[in-house]
Amino acid sequence: MADKIIIIGAGIVGVSTGIWLRRYGADVTLVDRSAPGQGTSYGNAGVLAACSMVPVTAPGLIRKAPGMLLNRDFPLFLRWGYLPKMAPWLMRYLGHANDAETRRIAKGLAPIVSDTVAQHQALTHDTDAARWVTESDYHFAYKDRAAFAADGYTWGLRREAGFIPQVIEGDAVQACEPHLAPQIGCLATMKDHGFIRDPGGYVAALAAVFQQMGGQVRTADVVDFDMSGGRISAVHTTDGPLPCDKVVLATGVWSKPLMKKLGVSVPLESERGYHIVFEDPEAGPIAPTMVTTGKFVATPMAAGLRCAGVVEFGGLEAKPSRAPFDLLRRQVRQAYPALTHGQQAEWMGHRPAPSDSLPLIGEIGQTGVMTGFGHHHIGLTGGPKTGRLIADIMTGRTPNMDMQPYTPNRFSAG
Repeated sequence: MADKIIIIGAGIVGVSTGIWLRRYGADVTLVDRSAPGQGTSYGNAGVLAACSMVPVTAPGLIRKAPGMLLNRDFPLFLRWGYLPKMAPWLMRYLGHANDAETRRIAKGLAPIVSDTVAQHQALTHDTDAARWVTESDYHFAYKDRAAFAADGYTWGLRREAGFIPQVIEGDAVQACEPHLAPQIGCLATMKDHGFIRDPGGYVAALAAVFQQMGGQVRTADVVDFDMSGGRISAVHTTDGPLPCDKVVLATGVWSKPLMKKLGVSVPLESERGYHIVFEDPEAGPIAPTMVTTGKFVATPMAAGLRCAGVVEFGGLEAKPSRAPFDLLRRQVRQAYPALTHGQQAEWMGHRPAPSDSLPLIGEIGQTGVMTGFGHHHIGLTGGPKTGRLIADIMTGRTPNMDMQPYTPNRFSAG
């Protein structure tokens, strides 16, 4: 008889894991307090960012951070009253802001993201969800060649991983992206990337595929685990206990309190992200574009132009702030001065940010509990690969890559 597996979390990692486990013949139930794809997976920029393996904690961050926080035009915000609570995490996070750690983290992230388009295509092959996956270029828009050169450290790491941009300057920028502001004079364009035209709808479609394959979806909140004998035997939910043989914990930043119940203290914070969808847009981008002056990504989607970015630290409880939305609107107007649109829809969500910027993928000791969370900015990009790796491990297949960088056992018990 196949193992009975419960996946906690119906975001991109959870549904990807469920589909691959069903393909391998496992008995799988997906549990989430909300409908599939309505959490963090809903609100990202939608880009399948294969080249995004360089962490935020690059050398120089400690020196630059105070100025970033004090600059009203820089997309970094902090609710100062939350600082004492996040200080232990922040000290560990900033401890990785050096060359050796940045290179180590980038080496760990590259295998998770570098083949993202192929992984999404494999996940959706011969299913209705495939229609949401779109191959495209991915532009990085700079003021000029000097601004691009100032990002040389990051591009150097990308080049070492095999990602070499096509650099476009002058009039060729407007020929490629005619609606960008004239002060943007340089594009670093990555080929062979892609985007999802509706991330929330995509994950919901994947969940429907999972159910068509015989997987079950339950709406409930997970509150505890039955670990008698040292291994998982049941998940306790607001809807009652669910017996199981194995569990996958893939509920993003909300995995932290559940990990605590399993005896593992994970240094994980919410990095609050914001987006605005401009409906019925005219004079926006043709392909997904990272506007580096504003650190936001503009992506043409089914619902309109989604502009996503901004980093805010303020925990899980506080309501959205107004300043990030106001800044995002100013930046969009500067980058796309001719943009016209209908209504606007605002959103704020929680990226799961481990202190070392590497996702947690693997079994907690010998408990039968697998982790699949902590993807920071690369959740949609790396979700299908992560799900496939987890399914392989749980069904006795050996992944063809080193899984040690992602082990949840790297964090202390307590």
